[in-house]
Amino acid sequence: MYYTYLLESQKDSGWYLGYTNDLKNRFLEHSKGKVTSTKNRLPVKLIYYEAYINRIDAKKRECFLKSGSGRKFLKKQLANYLINNQ
Repeated sequence: MYYTYLLESQKDSGWYLGYTNDLKNRFLEHSKGKVTSTKNRLPVKLIYYEAYINRIDAKKRECFLKSGSGRKFLKKQLANYLINNQ
């Protein structure tokens, strides 16, 4: 399985999007500060993920979610979360 995932920094409320074939291990790497992109934004919280059988599909979804339309999709998908965590 491959996963496209969204982390939220509890430090600055910023988002980080990525994809991996081992979500649990990748989240641990982020949490321990082993990922350059998020190590200065700890702690992070996993707030969304999608599972895919194919790596290319997960990568394409990550690219889409990083686009303007993808961000709009995520904001709509996570509307209740965003309202309750302002």
